Amino acid sequence: MSTTVANTGTEVKTWGGGNEPLKASYGKMMMWFFIVSDALTFSGFLAAYGFSRFKFIDSWPIADEVFTHVPFLHGQELPMIYVAFMTFVLIMSSVTMVLAVDAGHHLNKAKVTIYMFLTIIGGLIFVGSQAWEWATFIQGDFGAVQTKGGNILQFVDAEGHRVALRDFVEVGEHERVQQERKNGIWFVKEGTLPTYTVEEVIHGLEKHENVLVRTQILNEHGHKTVLTRAESLKQLKANGKHVVEGANLKENEYGSPLFADFFFFITGFHGFHVFSGVIINIIIFFNVILGTYEKRKSYEMVEKVGLYWHFVDLVWVFVFTFFYLV
Repeated sequence: MSTTVANTGTEVKTWGGGNEPLKASYGKMMMWFFIVSDALTFSGFLAAYGFSRFKFIDSWPIADEVFTHVPFLHGQELPMIYVAFMTFVLIMSSVTMVLAVDAGHHLNKAKVTIYMFLTIIGGLIFVGSQAWEWATFIQGDFGAVQTKGGNILQFVDAEGHRVALRDFVEVGEHERVQQERKNGIWFVKEGTLPTYTVEEVIHGLEKHENVLVRTQILNEHGHKTVLTRAESLKQLKANGKHVVEGANLKENEYGSPLFADFFFFITGFHGFHVFSGVIINIIIFFNVILGTYEKRKSYEMVEKVGLYWHFVDLVWVFVFTFFYLV
């Protein structure tokens, strides 16, 4: 059965982009679609972080007191120095990626190789630094006591400087048993035992009159509230539940556990992006060395992975601003 199609002369040409809409190749368009969708995902995460932070704005940890560590400078209070270094390295890796893309436009294989290599080194330094920062955050530094209401009690000297538990608490001689389900107490299970008990902390606080308790509640000046000597002992004896060392998904010696949850999730998600970018960069780097793109007379793959790398850098600027600066 044959079908006759009548041409009315009113047909409109609806697609004129050919195989390069907006003068971009298919692969580059797909990379832009991925970047836009990923940007929406990160926007959702950061928006959730912002809402949570303002909900608990009177007790949110102060970033300057949390991220003070620098490798090989243990014991030094250097707020944000290492995070600033990480940010600088990542931004510089974006600069070297720009130079690699530009060299690709000029079909300069030697320069593409050098700048891709520098970009990979920058990415590896950032990922390694982030892993070190995670380990430091998890391990903690000063220790604190969690109250029955879930708040955190920290310790300071008379001048307001943080005091670590190890500086005034002594471990008792009594034996401590970690409750596990295999011991038959199936309804009582606890994680790794902290170094000290609350009773040992109370005893240490009583012996050191220059140590005070600081709550996680911020005062009108934006500083955490420091209790008097009598209030410190009373608060610790009445509400001290257990000792917290470091941070994890359940507790956080720096303050609200929600801060640690967002930190692990958002920086971890971004770190995974950087790690993936490094792997892709390494693959492209070896393709450049093998002359794959030189034979094609096109380094567009370098340009596409460059888009991804710039996006990862841009996201970090927002993560850095939300977590560390604001």
